This record gives sequence, structure tokens and C-alpha cells, in this order.
Amino acid sequence: MRARQATFSSILIIAAGIADAVRHNSLSTNKSHRHVNVLERSKRPYAGPIGLISEPLRFRTLVLRCRATRTGIWGTAMNKLLKFVLKSPDDTGILQRMARENLPTYRKQYALAIVCLLIMAGITAFSAWLMGPIVKDVFYGNDMNQAMVLSLTVVGLFLVKGIVSYIQSVQLARIGNNMVARYQRRVFDHLLSLDVGFFAKQHSAGLVSRINSNIAGVKDMLNTIILGFVRDLVTLIGLIGVMVYRDPYMSLAILVIGPIVLYTLARYARRVKRIARQEVQINAQVATAMQESAHGISVVKAFTMEGQLKSKLNALTKLVEGRANKIANITAKTSPLMETITGFAIAAVIAYGGWRVINHGYEPSDLTSFMTALLLAYDPAKRLAKLRVTLERALVNARMVYEILDTQPSRIAKAAVASQDFEVATGRIEFRDVTFRYGEHDDTEGGSGPILRPPPVIQNMSFTAEAGQTTALVGPSGGGKSTIISLIQRFYDPESGAIEVDHQDIAAVEPQELRASIAYVSQTPILFQGTVRENLRYANPDATDKEIEAAARSAQAHDFITAMPEGYDTPLDENAGNLSGGQRQRLSIARALVRNAPILLLDEATSALDNESEALVQRALDELMEGRTTIVIAHRLSTISNADKILVVDSGQIVDEGSHGELMAKGNSAYAKLHNVTRRQKKH
Repeated sequence: MRARQATFSSILIIAAGIADAVRHNSLSTNKSHRHVNVLERSKRPYAGPIGLISEPLRFRTLVLRCRATRTGIWGTAMNKLLKFVLKSPDDTGILQRMARENLPTYRKQYALAIVCLLIMAGITAFSAWLMGPIVKDVFYGNDMNQAMVLSLTVVGLFLVKGIVSYIQSVQLARIGNNMVARYQRRVFDHLLSLDVGFFAKQHSAGLVSRINSNIAGVKDMLNTIILGFVRDLVTLIGLIGVMVYRDPYMSLAILVIGPIVLYTLARYARRVKRIARQEVQINAQVATAMQESAHGISVVKAFTMEGQLKSKLNALTKLVEGRANKIANITAKTSPLMETITGFAIAAVIAYGGWRVINHGYEPSDLTSFMTALLLAYDPAKRLAKLRVTLERALVNARMVYEILDTQPSRIAKAAVASQDFEVATGRIEFRDVTFRYGEHDDTEGGSGPILRPPPVIQNMSFTAEAGQTTALVGPSGGGKSTIISLIQRFYDPESGAIEVDHQDIAAVEPQELRASIAYVSQTPILFQGTVRENLRYANPDATDKEIEAAARSAQAHDFITAMPEGYDTPLDENAGNLSGGQRQRLSIARALVRNAPILLLDEATSALDNESEALVQRALDELMEGRTTIVIAHRLSTISNADKILVVDSGQIVDEGSHGELMAKGNSAYAKLHNVTRRQKKH
């Protein structure tokens, strides 16, 4: 902070000195005085830019004043500058937040880059100033010694400029790359902290696409501001200082057009914000369509959906193209505006400056230096003109990243440390008057209507899954069976009632601690990128290779794993495409065995398998359920006939319960009806 304040103070000192010199020069307005000043300056030795401030006492006074006020100047000036450039308080807040979070991390790198950029800006301005002595001393004065000195000076300046340009480019690139990595890690960590409900409302491909594009857009945001405000703005200020020093009156005439340009560009920038957000959202839809097509390619070809999907993707890509073209059109409009204004400005300088040289004895070296500064000011002015448009697009990305980061975890995900130590001894599970419904929502456009409460999925449900026993859940689809599994894992919390594990209310338990005592096998096995061994070890990072292989043997998976090219170190294809459905399910069961948890949850683990695979998986499940509290969901009633307790769940309520024999003995029980329907289906 002190380095930045000192830099800002130095700029103020130089600017004040330039203004003082301009005021001093402006006292000589008539032709005779002008000739005297020209003659006097031609006799002075070359003193460089330090000669701008000629009174040591006044210079020391300026330094003391700047030092006394520099503490408050930096923050006030930056805030006013950001508010002026961005206009919107929300945009300013996001930018200030990014700066607050990142500048301390990269302060040394940014300090080095800023010093390099200031040197580059100073060399550019000094190059324009140098044209005066070159024209006067070399072209008019025929001074060969001065020509050699100035030539070596130019070589040295551009050598230094090349070196510092390389340093700042490398520094800013490294900052940008590291910032992308940090935001990727930060967003991923935050996503993992969010509850299942958040992901239920998102499409995975669209979410990933938005995250990637938004983080990539954030990458160069701070760098763009640094380049704009340090390199381009300081360069422009330095070149304007040279112009003012050479001819204050002509400079004032040129500077009048600045507010006109800023007002016009502000109108363009407001349009970019809206279009850029639409572009990101439609790009996410394109990524979603592509991911769905690749994932379901067999269904696409089986149902000859190619034409429909092509039409859908063509429509989306046309929308993306249209938004991108609109942004390009708005951004490009700054170029003709700047070109036209610059053309008029240069033409006016040539005409007016030439008239003054011819008729009023204006020094040609001053005119040459002035025009050089004006021409060199074109590029930084053009970049600054586009800065707000560029920032608006980057701010859209930053805002969408922070929308994810600011998404608050539910009361489940952010639960405090348990009020009591959680320990599972037997794994007994009890539901006591549990009622649950999925999230409230607003179906009206714009979200201004009444909040709609969906009907309960679970209503006043009570049951007990005894320790070490198997409890089966059966019933029609949509009855609430899978919701029970989710509630036990605290993916959601009940609206009322309590769920207890070994007489401990899980609402007072940290979700991570609770889930460490649960092994879960889903209907559709989920396997991740990596080898077979890595996938099994996800259940227990401390598991040894022997434990992993023992679990695979118990899950009837060891034989097919060792038959693979690299055995347990064989990489899995996307979605484990190099395995059959039964093999994937047995790996999922082996992973649950590696977990070695006292509670086991099975969600229709054999429903999608053929008879042969089902027999192998069922054998593995029998091994897995031994001695564990197991809750299993099954549509094939034959697979749960040996369960200790069967609960028939319908419309969020338990309508029947008992063992297979007890329920069948009732004759007209809901379970007996389901069993008879299943038996008739098998016959047909």
C-alpha cells in the first residue's frame, strides 16, 4: 500500500510541476515575448524533463504537501475513479471485492509489474518530449555531438522498454494463470460444501460450462485494469503533459473532446452487460446439448434423433453467434469514433500549428514534439476507450462466479459441530413422526407471486430399522422410498419429527461425521475418472491394497478385475464404459465393503441387471449385508423375501409392515397384492 501511495504521490508531484511550468509559459502570449523565450531556450543546455520544475523551494513545498495528504488520496481517488468508470455500485463492489481478495496475494508481483508499466509509460512520454531537442539541435542546429548523445539515448530507452515489457508481460500472465487455478479450486471447494438440493436444480454440463467460461473471463480482469489505469492512463497523462508543456492552448482545444467520447462509450457499455450475460447462459445450453448427445449417443442413434438434435444445436449456436456479433459490433463502434476524432484532431493540429509556425514564429521543434505526443497518445486513448466495454463483459463473468460463491449452504451443509460426540455402536435407525417436503418455489414469471408449498413426500412417518438387521422398503414408484434413503444421509432435513441413529438425533450431527458411518450402493453405479484401485479407495483413503483386494473378492469382482489389461491399475473409461453393468455394480459393492461402515443403504442395486449378473451381485450383497444395519429398496420382491422387516411405503406413509411370511399371511395386505402382481408379470 505504501508503495502504491508513493507512486501516486510522485505522479501528483510531476503533474503539479507540469501545471506550474505551463502556467509560467502561458504568461508569454505575444509574438515578441514568444521569440525571446524561443531564443533563451535554444541557448540552454539539454536538461531533460527535470528542467520542468525549476524552482527548488516550490518543488520541496509540493513534496511536503503531497506527503501530508497522500494517505487519504489513494483510496479516495481509486474509489472515485472506479465509480466514474463503472457507474453501477454493484459493479464497483464486485471489482473492489476482487481487489480485496487478490491484491494482497499478488502484491509483490503487481508491484513489480506496475513499476515496469510506469517505466514504459515514462519512456513513451519522454520519447515524445525528445523529438523537440532532436529537431532543434540535430536538424536545425546541425550538432553532431548532440545527435550521437540523442541516438544513444533512444537506443538505451527502447532497450530498457523491451526488458521491462517482457518482465511485466510474464508477471501478469503468471498472475492470471494462478488466479484461474485459485478460483477453480475455490469454486470446486464451495460446490462440495453445498447440499444436494443445489445440484438438483442445476444441469451438470451447464453448470460446468458456466464455471469454466466465467473463471476464464475473470482471469484477465484485474490485469486489464492494471494495464488500463497504470500503463495506458499514465502514458496518456504523460503524453498530455508533454503536449501541455509544448503548447497549453492547443492542448486545451484537444482535451475538450474527452467528455464527449466518454459519454458515448458509456452508452455502449451498458448494452454489453446485458448481452454478455445472455451469451454465457446460451453457451451453457450448447455445452449441455453436446454433453447429453455424447452421453446418450446409443439412444440418439436408436431413435434416429440426429436431425432433431442438429436443429436444436443449430438454433442455440445461432443465438450464441448473434450475441457474440452484437458484442463485437458494440466494441468495434469505439474504433470509428476514435479514428474520426483522432483524424480531426491531427488535421486541426497540422493546420493550426502550421499557421502559427509560418505566421507567428512558433518553434517547429515544439510542434513536432506536440504532434509526436498526440500520435503516441492515440493507442493508449483507444485502449482506454474500449476499457469500460471490456470491463463490463468481464464483470458479467465475475458476477456469475460470485453468485456461485455467495450461494449459502443449507442449514444441513453448514451445520455446526455436534452438541454431543457422535458414535455408532450398533446402527439402529429410528424415524419418529417425520414429515418432509421438497423446497418451496415461486411459479410466477419474475418471482413476484406467492410462494408455493409442494405436498409432503413423507407424512408423519415412524418406523425402526433394528441394528444388524435388514429392513426392506417396497411400494409403488413415487411413494417416498428414495427420499427415506436421502433423509438418513442428511441430504435433506425433515420439516418436522426426528431421525435417530443409536438414539442420537442426526440433526445435531455434522453431516460428514454421519456419512462416514454409512455405505451406499445406488441403482446406477457411479464410478470416477481413474483406475479401479483409486475408485475403490475413495471409500476409505487409508485402505491398504490387501483390504481393497479382499473387498473385491467378497464382491465377486476380483476375477474380472485381474483379467483386465492392468488389473487393479486399469484406467476406467468415461462412465466406466469398458465394464458391463454387472461389473460396475460389483465394483460399487466392493467400494461399500472398503468403507466397512455399520449402516448400509441399497437403492434398487439389482433392478437393472440380467439374471446371471443379478445372481453374482446378490451373492456380493449377501456378503456385504452380513452383520450390518441394512435398508434396501427393491422392486423385485424375490430379492427381499429374507429381509427381517418389510415396510410397504405408499404416498409418503407406511401402509403395511412385517416379515415376508407375516405380510403374505394377511391375504389382502398391500404387500400381498404387490407380490401377486409381480408373480403374474413373471408368468407372462
